[in-house]
Amino acid sequence: GSLDRRLEMQEKRIKLNSVADIKMFVRAAENCPFEIDVCYNHVCVDGKSFLGLMGMDLNQILRVQYDSEGENVEFEKVLAKFAAQTHDAA
Repeated sequence: GSLDRRLEMQEKRIKLNSVADIKMFVRAAENCPFEIDVCYNHVCVDGKSFLGLMGMDLNQILRVQYDSEGENVEFEKVLAKFAAQTHDAA
């Protein structure tokens, strides 16, 4: 059921600081066969959409949600590179 699918979703927190960061993130996301959502507050955009991510507030920590069944080493490396320091978020 749909509940099972929810349990398989991974969520990581990232911080993108520049257009170059967004380009790198989108390039990695585009190589993934699974869907990637990037969310802030109640707004979610397609992680493969450069324009969508450009519209996000880069001062904020963004939540990346994706299907954990899809394992993509390059994408995981990019997530690790941009991983947000969660202790900043009070």
